[in-house]
Amino acid sequence: MLKPGETFSECVKTDGDYSKYCPEMIVIPAGKFMMGSSSTEKGDRNERPQHQVIIARPFAVSKFELTFDQWNACILYGGCARVATPFGGGKQPAINISWDDAKEYVKWFSWLTGQHYRLLSEAEWEYAARAGSTGPYSFEGDASVLGEYAWYFENSSLKTHPVGEKKPNAFGLYDVHGNVSEWVEDCYRNSYASSPWDCSRPVARGGSWLHGPQDLRSAYRHGTPGKGVRVTYLGFRVGRTLTP
Repeated sequence: MLKPGETFSECVKTDGDYSKYCPEMIVIPAGKFMMGSSSTEKGDRNERPQHQVIIARPFAVSKFELTFDQWNACILYGGCARVATPFGGGKQPAINISWDDAKEYVKWFSWLTGQHYRLLSEAEWEYAARAGSTGPYSFEGDASVLGEYAWYFENSSLKTHPVGEKKPNAFGLYDVHGNVSEWVEDCYRNSYASSPWDCSRPVARGGSWLHGPQDLRSAYRHGTPGKGVRVTYLGFRVGRTLTP
């Protein structure tokens, strides 16, 4: 059984810890955290009430946002659709990927590997992004050092950048703030209280190259226009269920 912090890949590596063919995964430990923004954080209503979530078992998360290299591997095997690449391919995060497209990728990759790959739940995403932090971001400090960890409106030149160029969080995950927002599995709702679910609108997390510091916070969440929407600021990161 893999231990928290260990990495693995289902295919051969082509460039250090990066592979053109499939995601490099990191094991995230079980634990608990306070999900959402606190009363002292300048957050939105949909991030409250803050509440404790228990992550009962370790799971794996891709070190980087899925890249066009990896998306193209799925295209070559007939599992994914071709999409526009306005900022270039290769190590650029795959964009113009709808929620439906992302689901097709994890379905294909699960079939290819015989393992359970999937999108992360909202709770898993925030737990992995925070990496133990209780502040607005995954790092110690405020938005003045955000540029060390993220591509966002103030430093991105209004485009995506190759994954892994900024500092990782304490779990070893890159670009959890900025570069592209990331699809998660869950339906949207207006708060964590008793608001109804709107399953026509999946949730996106993490902020992107066109967002400001407020939208890159660990607690930030937004309901997307729909499952079939393809835009230049949305991509995804994969998760994997671990079994003994």
